[in-house]
Amino acid sequence: MVVELNKFLRVSNPFSCQCTTAFHSLRPLEQGEKSTKRDENTGDAPVKMSSEVLEARLAEFGQQHLLDFWPHLTDHERDELAHEIQTLNLEEVTRFFKRTISSIPNEEEKLDDRLQPVPEEFFGSAIRTNEKLLQRYEHMGLEKIALGRVGVLLLAGGQGTRLGVDYPKGMYNVGLPSQKTLYQIQAERIRRLEEMAAQRFNGIQGNGIAWYIMTSEHTKEPTLEFFAKHNYFGLKKENLVVFEQGMLPCFTFDGKIILDSKSKIAKSPDGNGGLYRALREKKILDDVERRGIEYLHVYCVDNILVKLADPIFMGYAIDKGADCAAKTVEKSQPEEAVGVVCRVDGKYQVVEYSEITLETAEKRNQDGRLTFSAGNICNHFFTTSFLRDIIDNQEHSLKHHIAKKKIPTVDELGNRFTPKAPNGIKMEKFVFDVFQFSKKFVVWDVVREEEFSPLKNADGAAKDTPTSARHDLYSLHERYLRAAGGIFIDKSNTIIPPLTNGVNGTNGHEANNNDIEKCGLKRPEVIICEISPLVSYAGEGLAELVAGKKLQQPFLLRANEEH
Repeated sequence: MVVELNKFLRVSNPFSCQCTTAFHSLRPLEQGEKSTKRDENTGDAPVKMSSEVLEARLAEFGQQHLLDFWPHLTDHERDELAHEIQTLNLEEVTRFFKRTISSIPNEEEKLDDRLQPVPEEFFGSAIRTNEKLLQRYEHMGLEKIALGRVGVLLLAGGQGTRLGVDYPKGMYNVGLPSQKTLYQIQAERIRRLEEMAAQRFNGIQGNGIAWYIMTSEHTKEPTLEFFAKHNYFGLKKENLVVFEQGMLPCFTFDGKIILDSKSKIAKSPDGNGGLYRALREKKILDDVERRGIEYLHVYCVDNILVKLADPIFMGYAIDKGADCAAKTVEKSQPEEAVGVVCRVDGKYQVVEYSEITLETAEKRNQDGRLTFSAGNICNHFFTTSFLRDIIDNQEHSLKHHIAKKKIPTVDELGNRFTPKAPNGIKMEKFVFDVFQFSKKFVVWDVVREEEFSPLKNADGAAKDTPTSARHDLYSLHERYLRAAGGIFIDKSNTIIPPLTNGVNGTNGHEANNNDIEKCGLKRPEVIICEISPLVSYAGEGLAELVAGKKLQQPFLLRANEEH
C-alpha cells in the first residue's frame, strides 16, 4: 500500500531491510608489548608486581587461590591476571561481600507490619487527572525541555543474551515494519520531543535534550560504534554521552573470588544502582551540571513504549516540588511478581513481591483497587541537586543485593565449565535504592497498555517477548490512529472494527471480540500499524494526516526523510 499523505509524510512498503548491528573487537597485546590499560579509578598505569608481592596482597584478604594456575600461564596471561588483581580494590570488594552476606537474614523477613502505601496526596494518576491539569503539566515539562533543563539517562548495561543475541539489547531489531531498533526508536522520540518543545516555545534557544547512556564493559564500544554508524539517528553528536558502569568480582558463597578462566577473574556489572558511583567516578554529573540540566529522566532500555522525558511526568514532578519521583503502573493482580513502590518504616522504597505475604498483597481500598498497587517499571525522575547529594553523601551507604547464579568457572585442572546449580553470587545495587533519601517523593501512575511493554525474553517464552512488544506497540498506534479519525479496512475494503470503543456491548460496556462476532464483524488479532516517532510522540498531530482516510495494514506512517 502506497499513499502519499502530504509532502512531509508517506505510507509505503514497510518491510525494507536495514543494518541493525555493529560489533567491536579488541586485538590482544602481543608478547613484549606494553599494556596501555590503566587503573579504572586513578587512570594511572599500574606498577608491575612480582608473583610474590601479588600472593602476599591476595593472602591478606584470603584470595591467594587466584594464583593457583600461575605456573602454567604464559607471560601474556600472567600480565593480564596481574593487571586484574592490581586494579581490584580487594579491601573494598571483600567488605562489600561481608556486609551483603550479613544482611541476608534481614532481607528474608516479611515486611507486612512495616508497610504503608504511598499517601494519596503524593500519588498522581494519568487517568484520574482532568485534561486541563494534564495540559498544565505538559506545558511545564515542554518549557523546561525547550530551556535545556531536562536530560534523559538510559540504563543500557545488558546484552541481549535472553533474546538469543550477543550484542547490546538496545541494538535489537524487534521486527517492526520499519525494522527499527530500540535505540533508534528512543532516539527519534527525543528528536520529536525537541521539535514539540521548540514549536511551543519558539522564542527560546535551548541546547536540546542531552542523552546519557550507561553501558557495561561489554556494551560500551558496540553502542558507540552503532550510533556513529547511523549518524546518531539525527541527534546532535555532542548531546550523546556514553559511559560505563562499574564491575564487581563474583564470589563463592564462602567469600572466595571466582576465576572465569585460569587467568581471568569472573566479574559482573554492579547493577543499575551502580549508576550513582558511575555518575561520580566518570564525572557524568559534573557534565550534567555544566550543561545547566536541572532534571533527569532515568529509564531502562527494554521498554518499547517508554516516553523519554515525558513532559507530563516531568511537569507533574516539578509542579509538586519533588526531588525524586517514580512512574508506575497498576498491578494487574495481587500475585503479579512485580515490585511495588511504597513506604517501609516511613521511607520510600520498592518492595519485591517475595517480601510480603499474599494477605498483604491482596489488601484493597474502599474503591476496590489494590492497596499496594504501584508497580515499579524502572522509570524515574530526579533533580540534579538530589543526585549531587546522593553521590557526595549517600552512595557509600547503599547496600548491595545478592543474586545467586550459575557462574562459569574452572575446575581443579583449569578447564572452564558452567555449573548445573548456583555456585556463587553477583552483587548489585538497584537504581531505586535512593528513594529512601528523598525529601519530597511523588508517584505518577500511568496506563500499562500505553507506557509499559518490556522486552526480556525470546519468542516462545510466556511473556515479555519480541512478539508481545510488537503487538503492544501496534495496539497503541491503532488507538492513536482511530482517535485521529483513521479508518482501518481489510483487502476487500471492509471496515475493520476496533477491539474497544468501536461496537458497544449489550450493557453499554466497551466491546470485546464476542460482541464483535455477534454483530457479524471480524477483526484480526492485531492490526499491524506503526507510527514513526518522528511523526508523533504520543498521538499528537495525526488528525490532519489520517482523519477520514482509509488505512490498510500493514500500515507505516513515517516522515518524508525516512526513505
